[in-house]
Amino acid sequence: MGVSEAARRTVRRRVLWPSWGLISVAALLFAAGLEVPGWAEYAPFALSFVLFGLPHGALDHLAVPRLLGREPWPWPVLAVGLLYLVLGGLYLALWFVSPVAAFAFFISLTWFHWGGGDLHALVAFVPEGLAYPADRTHRALVAVARGGLPMLVPLLAHPESYRAVAESTVGLILDDASGLSWPFAPGFRLYAGVSFALLVAVALAYGYVSAKGRGSLAAWRVDAAETALLAAYFALVPPVLAVGLYFCLWHAPRHIARLVLLDGASAVALEGGRLPLARFFRDAAPLTLAALALLLGLYATLPGTGTSAAALLALYLVLISVLTLPHVVVVSFMDLEQGLWSRET
Repeated sequence: MGVSEAARRTVRRRVLWPSWGLISVAALLFAAGLEVPGWAEYAPFALSFVLFGLPHGALDHLAVPRLLGREPWPWPVLAVGLLYLVLGGLYLALWFVSPVAAFAFFISLTWFHWGGGDLHALVAFVPEGLAYPADRTHRALVAVARGGLPMLVPLLAHPESYRAVAESTVGLILDDASGLSWPFAPGFRLYAGVSFALLVAVALAYGYVSAKGRGSLAAWRVDAAETALLAAYFALVPPVLAVGLYFCLWHAPRHIARLVLLDGASAVALEGGRLPLARFFRDAAPLTLAALALLLGLYATLPGTGTSAAALLALYLVLISVLTLPHVVVVSFMDLEQGLWSRET
């Protein structure tokens, strides 16, 4: 993927290792019986307004021209802006027409996006020459397995909390959220849990055989360790807190590292051992503020919005979903341009 070994080392040291440590500590604390007040579960989402979460998608208008080696103004910025306007607008309309379908699509979209983010980190940031995951089949398995950890494991381990968030979000628009009941039935959760466990086992087994044949078992161990860590983490930590921390500490920083590598001056700093976050936040500030303004507009528009933490989280999830759809299109374009789905990179 054209990432120097010096840059890979910096990303592992400055991004991957801290996230492994923090997520591990959270899992251990809750395994030991830690309980937190209700308001604290929402704190990571509140912090994500400015701490990595929301800003990590605010550079799409610069990511595309930097990736293509073009000047950002006017056509690349205008094209990305039009993409956000059209796709985001259509998705917002779907929330008003069918909020249950909009919520289900959001879960599926995030599954795809977060799985792809973990896949990219494995491909781009493992030590150079290990080629892991090596082929398209394995990469697809890894993406589906990784995306399911934050989206499905909380449903299996904490169905009532998951359901409360779903109903609160749909309830912004629809009084009756009974259409959401079927994923929380014991029979469905059993079927989904067994199927997902088999999928993860197949992905890890496929990866082990492939890695052993290529001499890249060190990379497979990273994949297996991350998978086990995230499975335990999402099973142990309350869902709202778990997903919020993952968003801020795991998914967003990996994508930010990817964006930093697209900017010449920032990439040089990364190769020198520094993570130039000040430059990133400066570039992301205008559209982060625009997203916050949109959030205020949604608050005034959606009829079911209240002032409780649950209601404000629901509103934020609608905003994130609207922004995620065009963001996923941009990231998917980056994946294709950078050869993520090539046979080998």
